[in-house]
Amino acid sequence: MTNLNTPYLGFDLSHPLIPGASPLSDTIDAVRRLEDAGAPAITLRSLFEEQIERDQMAALRAETHEQSFAEALTFFPTPQSFVFGPDEYLEHLRRVKVAVSVPVIASLNGATPGGWLEYAQLMEHAGADALELNLYRVAFDPALSSQAVEREAVEVVREVVRIVKIPVAVKLSPFYSSLSQFALQLDEAGAKGLVLFNRFYQPDIDPETLDLNRSLHLSDARELPLRLRWLGALSGQTRGSLAVSGGVHSGRDAIKAVMAGAHGVQVVSALLQHGPDHLKAMRKQMEDWMGEFEWESLEPMRGNMSLKRCPDPAAYERANYVQMLQSFRPH
Repeated sequence: MTNLNTPYLGFDLSHPLIPGASPLSDTIDAVRRLEDAGAPAITLRSLFEEQIERDQMAALRAETHEQSFAEALTFFPTPQSFVFGPDEYLEHLRRVKVAVSVPVIASLNGATPGGWLEYAQLMEHAGADALELNLYRVAFDPALSSQAVEREAVEVVREVVRIVKIPVAVKLSPFYSSLSQFALQLDEAGAKGLVLFNRFYQPDIDPETLDLNRSLHLSDARELPLRLRWLGALSGQTRGSLAVSGGVHSGRDAIKAVMAGAHGVQVVSALLQHGPDHLKAMRKQMEDWMGEFEWESLEPMRGNMSLKRCPDPAAYERANYVQMLQSFRPH
């Protein structure tokens, strides 16, 4: 009998395939469908720093001319464009917690220290079993150093860990000058897990209208290798759990992630495309593959393809880079 049990953020999950933050959890019927499909935990969509701060400023704005914040109102979505306001999010979290028996992971998205962090504690009080802190920061200011960006992020994590008792996972982008060292700082700040990676939704330019075109593209398996690379680099280096997010569409993709060192495998795009029951198909694909190659459980497999098995990871990575470029021949 194949055993897919995996530890993640202190939970003993029946398998690693976790629905990630997305619209998949926006209704009670939807979260029940995810649980019925075998989801071992459910991550809710994110509540945003800007959204919270805007809500907190509502009373002040009501006392001023409506165009006083014209620029902010132009670039940031109106309150009506959000599925949940801050208070509605907390109420939805309470209802989800009552509706399902699996761990419920709330998601808070931001980057800078501030009053919005109190929502981490409010999410805990609303019933969240864990918190995913999505540190989405694009640093365009040339006066802002990489050290300052990382210092702020670590401060955010340390403050959230201080005010909650539930485990905190940190969802990162790959764009840090020394991701391994930064990951260790987050580990020392109290993060119980890292999620690799959030996805940047890049705008395109319409040269005729001089407008920005914003579009959301679902992930595909081509996004997975970047995640595998950093899972392999961080496996065994941090104390907390590691999860992959982005590019996992099949059981074989999930097997790759575990071999690179993942404890959790977040799935979103594949479920949006194929529905919640795709979780069952992915789980069966994992079980079939493990049976064919005589793996009885995930534990001995986890990290067996990570760089910790290499005596000189930096040399391995450089050698792989050189070999790929030197062996390429155009058709």
